[in-house]
Amino acid sequence: MDVSLTTSAPRAHGEAPATGRIRVAPEDFRVDEVLGFEADGAGAHALLVVEKRDANTGWVAAQLARHAEVASRDVGFSGHKDRHAVTTQAFSVPLRVDVDVASCLGWCGEGYRVVAAQRHGRKLRPGAHRANRFELRVRAVQGDRDAVLRTLEAVRAQGVPNYFGPQRFGREGSNLRRALDWATGGQAPRDRAQRSFVLSAARSFLFNQVLAARVGRGDWNRLLPGEAVMLDGRRSFFAAPEIDATLVARCEAMDVHPGGPLPGRGESPVTAVVREIEDAALAPFAELIGLLERERVDLERRSLRLPVREFEGAFEDDTTLALRFTLPRGTFATAVLHEVLADAWDAGEGGEE
Repeated sequence: MDVSLTTSAPRAHGEAPATGRIRVAPEDFRVDEVLGFEADGAGAHALLVVEKRDANTGWVAAQLARHAEVASRDVGFSGHKDRHAVTTQAFSVPLRVDVDVASCLGWCGEGYRVVAAQRHGRKLRPGAHRANRFELRVRAVQGDRDAVLRTLEAVRAQGVPNYFGPQRFGREGSNLRRALDWATGGQAPRDRAQRSFVLSAARSFLFNQVLAARVGRGDWNRLLPGEAVMLDGRRSFFAAPEIDATLVARCEAMDVHPGGPLPGRGESPVTAVVREIEDAALAPFAELIGLLERERVDLERRSLRLPVREFEGAFEDDTTLALRFTLPRGTFATAVLHEVLADAWDAGEGGEE
């Protein structure tokens, strides 16, 4: 069973036109979380905006729990952010009603500081945010500058394949290897959280295989008969046995997208040629699919195409490329960089999503 991460991610816009270095300094990789809602202004929690530099999200949550004198499990956040970066993200912390929320603005430590604080009525849950805004600098760029600019224009206009990035699979693919071992008779991870990471790695890898097949065919961004059509920015879909002119227009406008499987229990909603493509791509990985089914993971769908919105890309000087864009939650900046840089996939994003 071939579980290579690098050879299974063909590019949509031709060969990568350049190489370069990302994360020369944490400031070269900035991520700002876009919650998509405002604090309530009242309630039993503080909604904190925290800036962190070269710090792990879970570790920062533990530090905030220490400041608030609560258990770490009571601190909420919407998603993990890259460690080797400068990021801003929201955390919720239980706070007694007699405590002035402004006192939280003094909470800081090595690699983190609270930059905003308001009262809020509920704990933040995973996936509560809407998007992430990226501001990246790629240094020591080598390649055809005009070709880079053409690729950037293609990314802006057409989006990119919605690959799960390498950090989803653990350091050097360790979580994926553990999934394969588990699926073929090895021991399950003892820790519940680790089991979740391993199962997620397996499912993400399988999705990437189907996406790679569609990229290879050239129809990753085009609806086919039998498609489970994904609504933009949502996890819901509808079956489309036939593709009419209205659906073609909606797909071209990026209102809907082709979808791919996150395998697990349940009957696939796709038919016709789409079912044939997915079955062929997943056939070599029956053990991983069996593991997901045994562990009661439910089948879901994910968009094959990732729109790259608010996109800007330009050279600051001869060897420094600046990129700015916004991606929906649960997606990866690696997918954008992979189209431009030959070595972006190997560099990864520092281990967190």
